[in-house]
Amino acid sequence: MSFDPPSGNAISGTFDMGGGYVLDLKGTMQTLSSGDISLEIFGTGRAGMPTANWETPKWPNGVNQVPAFVGTVIRAKPHDGGPAGVVASFIAIKQ
Repeated sequence: MSFDPPSGNAISGTFDMGGGYVLDLKGTMQTLSSGDISLEIFGTGRAGMPTANWETPKWPNGVNQVPAFVGTVIRAKPHDGGPAGVVASFIAIKQ
């Protein structure tokens, strides 16, 4: 994942999984009363690429979360012969 410099609380970037599998990212960040930073990021696929028509759904607010950047990607729409509902998990770490 790579992010552009934020504009206010708006964030954007890309999630490049290699092999043409790229999602464009858009979202917001906010500082919580605890001082932690909360990110809400949505990804959409690119036309003409293996990720065409991919989109990440909105998740409900989590409770008692630990500081981490992990997630789940769900295939929201069927494409390339694969059904909707396929799930993959990821853990992102800063290098």
